[in-house]
Amino acid sequence: MVSRRALKARTLRAADWLFAKTVVALVRLVRLLPARWAIDFGGWASRTVGPLLPADRTGRDNLAAAYPDMPEAERRRILNGVWDNLGRTATEFLFLDEVFDFDFENPTAGHFDVQGIEQFIEIRDSETPCIVFTAHLANWELLPVCAATFGLDVSVLFRPLNNARLARELDVVRGGVMGGLVPSQPGAVAALDGILAKGGHVGILVDQRFGRGLTLPFFGQPAKTNPLLAKLARRHDCNVYAARTVRKPEGRFYMELNGPLDLPRDAEGAVDVEATTAFVNDVVEGWVREHPEQWLWLHRRWRL
Repeated sequence: MVSRRALKARTLRAADWLFAKTVVALVRLVRLLPARWAIDFGGWASRTVGPLLPADRTGRDNLAAAYPDMPEAERRRILNGVWDNLGRTATEFLFLDEVFDFDFENPTAGHFDVQGIEQFIEIRDSETPCIVFTAHLANWELLPVCAATFGLDVSVLFRPLNNARLARELDVVRGGVMGGLVPSQPGAVAALDGILAKGGHVGILVDQRFGRGLTLPFFGQPAKTNPLLAKLARRHDCNVYAARTVRKPEGRFYMELNGPLDLPRDAEGAVDVEATTAFVNDVVEGWVREHPEQWLWLHRRWRL
């Protein structure tokens, strides 16, 4: 006789399999559409359905905490933009090979305005380790695509999907255009350490809540913040760069790479972990304040 626990496990596996197959079928269907039409539709669908989802309340609460004096109508406008950006980003993921059309030889021909080409070449051609950090702004997936396309080997730390079957399907797409991927699971820190020790390059998203992190200000509110970047920079004494993507009208993007950054240091000259983590928070906050409708306000960033 099958136990209740075994039956539940089988049911969950079957549900994961069905969901993964459904999503993959939808992906193949959407891929048959013209990219621009599909991306516009993705934005419309997300901003139509998104406000009905529980995550919208989280976004409203976050915006109220970050902008307490802002009129409610303006916060609603920002949050609608967040949903639109998220829908476009998700759809663009299916068309990464078409969306990213930047050409070093003819930089004004495509849909991208890129600042920091000199820094990019410096990192690519150097044999010294470095860390590049970014945030969930605009289409953050385009940064590793740019790196991989033009020969910069960056190993990107990412959070795997809970649905393992779907994750395997989508990681095939990611890995084909993004280069190295390091899942944020046990062993990830050791893997990043090993990459940097060999002179490699690491990419990290730094704007999400980390329950065991340092409590530091973000938009004037205490927020649990992951000190991993600062710890790695201290351990390897490597250069750190900041990169972001900004969404522009008519399918255009602005990409920016700055650095190496002058990180805070302690009395012995080593990277100061807490001060550097706070510094990174300030950089990200500045980015978000420029384009609040392009940041992912939908996760519980300020939960202590």
